[in-house]
Amino acid sequence: MQTPAPFEYERATSVEGAIAALERLGGEARIIAGGHSLLPMMKLRLANPSHLVDINDVTELSYIREQDGEVRIGALTRHVELLDSELLARAFPVIRDAESVIADPVVRNRGTIGGSLCQADAAEDLSAVCVALKARVVIRGTGGERVVDMDDFHVGPFTTAVGAGEVLTEIRLARRPGAGSAHEKVERRAGDWAIAAASAAVWVDGGAIADAGVALSAVGLTTIHLTRAQELLRGRQPSDELFAEAGEIASADCSPSADGRGPVDYKRHLAGVLTQRALRRATARALGQEA
Repeated sequence: MQTPAPFEYERATSVEGAIAALERLGGEARIIAGGHSLLPMMKLRLANPSHLVDINDVTELSYIREQDGEVRIGALTRHVELLDSELLARAFPVIRDAESVIADPVVRNRGTIGGSLCQADAAEDLSAVCVALKARVVIRGTGGERVVDMDDFHVGPFTTAVGAGEVLTEIRLARRPGAGSAHEKVERRAGDWAIAAASAAVWVDGGAIADAGVALSAVGLTTIHLTRAQELLRGRQPSDELFAEAGEIASADCSPSADGRGPVDYKRHLAGVLTQRALRRATARALGQEA
């Protein structure tokens, strides 16, 4: 039986209490919420925190609400709440697309959006979703609060901009006109990690793509932000030919590794195909052609 190394445990009841605990315990302390990412790593001894600070009682971090032209999501919001939110389904359908294919009901009932983003696993769906939507995240520590773009949030494999003594508290998604978004994923079986996945968001104005966000999961050491594809799409009329070009960029700009889920060439091809599909559905939604 695989068991974690010994650790101390305490339960926080507020954000301030969690931050104070992290500050007191030092850099070897970790936040735990759903635990579906951290605990398996601890059992494998890939993570060996000396202390766990449980934030499940910090209910102030569980919400989905509109404020100042944004949809704001508390970091402790569960996958099932994201899946069931009609506000998110209307404004950002890519989230429901992704949540429908994340793991299984047990994981979705306990896992949180904050935990998913902070794990910074390249195969994780919500990181690509948030990159495509150009999300910003709020990080709070003893020095105050700072807002970080998703482009700057993931700094390496399993590494984020959240520093020692800090907590991710909120995800912010701007409401913009002409928006459409979609997520496409291929997996070996339902609930599995992706072989490859693509998230796309477009903002259409006057029939042209005014802005776009595209990201890939599971085909690199980190979430792949397809900046070249975004530049290609801006200002262009949507078409299958345009999306095929973006797919070619996706295939070229990802960096998959061969493993039990498939060889490199297959994964590159899949990344391109899924990018095309996600862009096609996102644009259809922006134009009111698909619910």
